[in-house]
Amino acid sequence: MTVIRVRHTTRYRYDHPVELDEHRLMIRPRDSHDLRLIEAGLRISPLARLRWSFDTFGNSIARAHFNGPTEELLIESDLLVSRHVFDDPLVTFAEAAETYPFRYRDDEQVDLAPLLHLQHPEDRSAVTAWRARAMPEPSGSSLDLLHALGQAIHQGFGYSRREAMGTQKPAETLESGSGTCRDFAFLFMEAARDLGFAARFVTGYLCDPATLPNTQAGGAAEGEDALRGGGATHAWAEVFVPGVGWVEFDPTNLIVAGRDLVRVATTRTPEQAQPVRGSFRGVPETQASMEVKVEVRREPKPR
Repeated sequence: MTVIRVRHTTRYRYDHPVELDEHRLMIRPRDSHDLRLIEAGLRISPLARLRWSFDTFGNSIARAHFNGPTEELLIESDLLVSRHVFDDPLVTFAEAAETYPFRYRDDEQVDLAPLLHLQHPEDRSAVTAWRARAMPEPSGSSLDLLHALGQAIHQGFGYSRREAMGTQKPAETLESGSGTCRDFAFLFMEAARDLGFAARFVTGYLCDPATLPNTQAGGAAEGEDALRGGGATHAWAEVFVPGVGWVEFDPTNLIVAGRDLVRVATTRTPEQAQPVRGSFRGVPETQASMEVKVEVRREPKPR
């Protein structure tokens, strides 16, 4: 078991007073056998009336409603979760994973249908051609095949942070040779779908081992490499592996079902996974700025 604390602060500032419309917050994980929510705190200023619900994917959503003008919106989320995963998931799942090529059961195909189709079918030829070069013989264990796909992205593309919202299309990532965790997760999803797997997008947080108490300042924990994507919201993919079920794949860091991944929500597309979504009304020339701060660290296990 790994215990992780997440503090996520989003601050919007407006240069004129504005009226805030409904804001949709996707920042609270759901309890499950592999991720348990120990504590969840949420502070919003100005004061908001919250209505909680589940979206079409079963994610926990808070809808915030405001009264009166404001020049600032502050959203602070404080989470304490525990992750329960296998020490070596590739070995643990190996026996159950079916070989490739495979066929989902009839009922699985019905349930998984929306997650089997490429979001950008116009990029299929580019994705297929890249995959054929990177992985010329897709056969053997389904799990090993997907791990090899993650390796191809992890080793073949350069990681770069991008503050702007949005996710690159697969063809854009292939052409540029670089991207963010969102771009790599999406390319992985579309390549997996091209192979016949059902895949979905995951938004959440990454706990970098460099934050461990025994870490030297600025470096990774002893025996561990520094991870990419910490200090902000992180993104990865989940694939429905026949014989195993949903398995997490983080091609940015080449992690499979890792204890340092804190899953908040899963969606069919990256666009559906925005942590905060909303609008405001004000004078036409109103400008808004956004500042995001994310702190993620491991904490001692409770006694």
